[in-house]
Amino acid sequence: MSGITNARGYPIGAMSSEAGVNIETIRYYERIELMPKPDRTAGGNRQYTHDHLQRLSFIKRSRELGFSIDEIREMLKMVDQKGISCGEVHAMTMEHLSSVREKIQHLKKLEKALTKMASECAKGDVPTCPIIQTLFEA
Repeated sequence: MSGITNARGYPIGAMSSEAGVNIETIRYYERIELMPKPDRTAGGNRQYTHDHLQRLSFIKRSRELGFSIDEIREMLKMVDQKGISCGEVHAMTMEHLSSVREKIQHLKKLEKALTKMASECAKGDVPTCPIIQTLFEA
């Protein structure tokens, strides 16, 4: 992230490359007001700063960790209002972690069911496929 500073603006392509985020994703985050609208050149081109890059990186990392747009918005609201409460962020994180753990348990059950179905298949030219039959069962 060393290429972008607050000294001058950078075009959206540079932001995209630097953050590893698609240009359309940056525009989307602006539309839903997760990213502040940048200044524009006389020609109407967006000009981003290092602050924009930091915020975009925060959003990207949060999404990679599975936080929802609303959760990210809430965290950014705390940052923007300088009212960060580590306790509040910790509570949000623990709630999210609980949700992730539930999903992992569900995925483990799916894995077990799929493994069982696959193990019952002879993989040959039999008239009935046990996997298909299992999927038709209630």
